[in-house]
This record gives sequence, C-alpha cells and structure tokens, in this order.
Amino acid sequence: MPDSGGLSGVESTPHQEAQVRVFAVPPRENASPGEIVQGFLEALTSDDPRYETARQYLTDGARRRWDPDASTTVLSDGPNADSQRHVGDQGTGDAYTYTLTGSKLAVVDEQHAYTPDSGGYSGTVRLTLDRTTRQWRIDSLPPGVVMGKSDFQRNYVSVDKYYYASNVPAGPGGQLNTVADPVYVRSKVDPVTSMVSSLLKGPTRWLDPVATSSFPTGTALAKGVASLSPDDQNKLTVPLNAKADRVGQTQCSRMAAQLLFTLQDLTPTGVSEIELQRSNGRRLCALNENRAELIAAHGTARHPDYGYFLDGKQRLVRLASGSTSTEPDPVPGALGEETRRLSTAAVSRDETSAAGVSADGRFLYVGSLVAGASIGEPVLSSQGPTPQDRLITPSWDGAGDLWVADRDPQHPRLVVLRQGAGEPLQVHTPGLDGRVNAVRVAADGARIALIVEKGGRTSLQIGRVDRRSGADGRIDISIQGLHSVTPQLEEVTAVSWAGDSRLVMVGRESDGVQQLRYVQVDGSTPAGNAPASLTGVKQIAASEDDRLPLVAYSEDGIVRLSAGAQWQKVLKDGTAPVYPG
Repeated sequence: MPDSGGLSGVESTPHQEAQVRVFAVPPRENASPGEIVQGFLEALTSDDPRYETARQYLTDGARRRWDPDASTTVLSDGPNADSQRHVGDQGTGDAYTYTLTGSKLAVVDEQHAYTPDSGGYSGTVRLTLDRTTRQWRIDSLPPGVVMGKSDFQRNYVSVDKYYYASNVPAGPGGQLNTVADPVYVRSKVDPVTSMVSSLLKGPTRWLDPVATSSFPTGTALAKGVASLSPDDQNKLTVPLNAKADRVGQTQCSRMAAQLLFTLQDLTPTGVSEIELQRSNGRRLCALNENRAELIAAHGTARHPDYGYFLDGKQRLVRLASGSTSTEPDPVPGALGEETRRLSTAAVSRDETSAAGVSADGRFLYVGSLVAGASIGEPVLSSQGPTPQDRLITPSWDGAGDLWVADRDPQHPRLVVLRQGAGEPLQVHTPGLDGRVNAVRVAADGARIALIVEKGGRTSLQIGRVDRRSGADGRIDISIQGLHSVTPQLEEVTAVSWAGDSRLVMVGRESDGVQQLRYVQVDGSTPAGNAPASLTGVKQIAASEDDRLPLVAYSEDGIVRLSAGAQWQKVLKDGTAPVYPG
C-alpha cells in the first residue's frame, strides 16, 4: 500500500455472497473399478443439475434404470465401499461387486420429505467391463442417491411449502390457516423451480389428510417451462398448464399466496410478488406481500402483544413484546389477582382469554383478560392422586379451542374445550404409546406436539389433528400419524413451537447433558446455530415470530434470549413462561 501521495476516490461494488459450486469429474481413461465407484459416489455430491457426469460412470442399461430422484439416503459418514472380484455371468469375463455400507441417519423420499432413520445401510454396486471400450462401468446400483451427512447439509436446503388447513375454520376477517410442509431440495440446482413443482404436486403423504391446496388437481408448469427466476423487481411469473385456466380471482389469489409464502425467503433478495399465467400466456392474477397477508396468516404475521409467565405470587403477569423491561404487570382479570394461585397457564392466540391450572394441578380455570372480569367454576378437574398425576399446561390452537391432558393414572385423557368452554371432548389417540407430559398445538390447528413418557424415556412426537363432524353434530377429534422426531434423545423435558415448522426443545442424549436445540417437525435439524446454553432449564417458550426472544424458566428464574445477545435475567421468582398459544 502507498505511504504517501494524495487521496482519490474509487468505485466499489456491493459485496456479493460467494457460493462455492462443486463440479463432478468424469471417469478417466482406463480407470480401475475402485476409481469408478469412488468417482461415481463423489459425483453424487456435486451440483450437476441432472447428474449427467454421474451417469457417465454407468452402462447404458444402468443409465436407463437409475432414478436419482427416487430417494436420498443420508449416512453419518460417506458410504464405505468394500470390493469382491468374481467371474461374470455365463463366463463373460471378470466383474466386481462393491458393497456400500454405513450408518443411516435419514431418508428423503421422492416427495422430498425427510424421515429420520437408524441402523445399518447396505447397498450393492456391480461393475462390468464394456466389450467395446474396454472400460469399467457400473451395471447395477442401489436406487436413488446415497451420501454422508456433511455432503447432504452442503447440497440440500429445507424449505416450507404452504397449504391451507382443511378442517380448521377461517380466522378473524376470513383469513385462512396456512400449514407448513417442509421438504428438502438441492440448494444450488434451481431451487425456485424445484419448489414450485413440488408445491403444485400437493402436500406430502403425512400432511395430506389435514391440508389442502388451492391449485386444481393436475396443475403443473406450462409445457416448455424449464426454469423460473424472479426479475430485478423480485417478481416471479409462473406459467401454468390448462388445468388452471378457469379458476376465479379468489381462488387464483389463494394459489398465488401459497407460492409467495413458499418462495419469499428462498432467494437472496426474496420474492415479493407472484404473477400466475394461463396456458396461453395471458395473466391469470397477481399478488404482492401485503395482499397475501390478508388472505392467510403465517410466520411473522402472528405477532403477539405480550409474553406471559407466573410471578412469585403465582399469578399471571405479562411483559410487552420487544420490551427490555424486567418489571411485569399482572394481567387484567381474575387470573392476575393474588387470590388465584396457579401452577401453569396458557393465553389464547388473540390474547383475550387465558387458562390457568390451580397450584395443586387439580382444576382448570378459564377467564377473560379484561379488567374486573371474574372467574367461574373450573371447566375441568382431575382426580389424580398427586400434582404430578393431574392436569398439565394447556394449549390454545388457532381456532380458539383449548387443549389439555389429564395424567390421572386411572383415567388418563387428552381433551379439547371448544372456545375454552362447554363439555370437554375427549381426543382419540390410537397411535399413542405412553403418558403425555406436555401438549403444544400449532397455530394452524392441524398439527400437535406431544412429549410422551414410556419406560423411563421421554420423546417428542408430532401428530396430525383430524376433525370430523358426526351425524349428531358433535365433532370427533383424533390424533393421527404420531411419530417421534427425537429418536436419538433419551429425555425431552420441555418444548415450544418456534416457527411454522420448527420447535425448540430441552433434552439430552443417553449419558449426555441437558441442552437446548431446535428441531424441525420432520425430525431434521434446521440450519443455523442452536440457542445459547443455559443450565437447569425446566420450561421454554418461543413465538412463531422468530424476532421475539426465547423465554425460559431455569434455576435463575425467568430469563430471556434475544437474537445476538446472551441470556438475561427477567425475574428471580417466576415460573411457567408462555407466549400466546
């Protein structure tokens, strides 16, 4: 650098985030069978859009048979390849068979849905010597793609597709309830087009019974459309086939909203407007972010006014969202009075009502958050012999219904109170195996998170909420498709929804220490850092709006964690933190 002379201005360009792309290497001349297998496995981890280089390692027959989109098997490490040489079939010459082995972590199916898996993996790769070229090529191989965890994390990204809850009534103002359906797509191989195509095909099999799409059945991209990308105004134009030609403006706006919610965070600058086109290229409708929020609510659109917890007098108190204050105020109404001692509480999503469990866990009360509002008789009671065998923290869904579990050993049950009142409806739980320690219903009302205890172990399980109207007008509610999303953990003690498809939980592995971590509803670990460590966590609360801080009850009392900060003490004598929901 010069150390003398005058100053002069220079032009600069904005910093562009560099993306490293990995290119596959084709097979070299006269490569050995081991080199062919290794080169093929490395080519699977490249950013080659259609795996054209990987196909060069295959015989003509294997190229026709192999479907890389059938599945992606994720191993803890890259696959190990052990070879065995033998004489080919009918004496056609030497051949090699390689056995691929490893420890499975997950499988991504043809719908791009992620499912945790475990146990050993074994696949067979067979090579033959091409008679014409005298080159070794792979003649048979396992279906789909196999790779290690680190390559999977580099190659794939989790994105939420958005549909509408099919059996949950619309919210205030007619807003629909969106349901997030997370899938994994290749992050550097035209993810926008991949996500649009995936959305048009409909919800994944697990979510399909409780979600619906506004796109007519059979809707796809118009013929000849190979790639989609937003213009310099962040507007994305999506040409559709003839199946969508006759939809009305209301339905079209709902279709566009699904696309906008799905794609708005996928590109570096985001997508702020969607235009849908008919098969003849004429405009069908257009929708921007502001109008989309009027159609349906999701994510950061759900911004609570307050965070809530119990103070040292066991009354319900609150702090304004985003406030740095550490001086909470009692909530208006009876639940904020000293005469009503509570053990846990939950606040409705519109923040007009709250539910509280008595200090001994025996009674559930519901009251209005209005100054001077009284509280009546309990809406539910438990006959459990001890407080640990009675009512747990309740949870409100997006439709205004109140959920709570009774852990009475003689009469365990999960019930729903419509609008927080009336006769409790018992929820059928055909797939439940164990005792429910915690209930958290998603804002969409279509999914539920349960902490289930069995045999000294606790797991976090996700299920679908199925609602059906009976002949007598009663609503029949059941939890279907329950499955664990924390198979590697021995203990899960607290959980809260922390996004449309993300939860924050407190747990530990066998012989491990307690830790806070995020987990997706499909069981995968979301990108980004886990919450800062905190000792002695008993309860955790998060908002679907990730701009609001995490709040926890720990050995230091009520503490909170804002983005980019450290845990801050709010109140020493406080318990049971909750956000609305």
